[in-house]
Amino acid sequence: MRPPFRYPEDLITLQRAWQQTYVELAQAGAGTTVLRRRLITLSGTLCTHPYWAAPAGSVELRRAARTHTSAPAEGEEAA
Repeated sequence: MRPPFRYPEDLITLQRAWQQTYVELAQAGAGTTVLRRRLITLSGTLCTHPYWAAPAGSVELRRAARTHTSAPAEGEEAA
């Protein structure tokens, strides 16, 4: 088993916010413009993050964001 990747905290927070927005968008019936715009903005910010200047696995980032136990992303309630 390989050791876990270490991602910057801000990158994990961005990915968690993206995932939360995606869930909200999937559940929304109408009036999704704000959510779609937020998802587009978050996608751009994720793709242009300085961390990606070095090779890394985006799948590992998504896994790390799902299992991360720090403070909730913006708009999320604490568990």
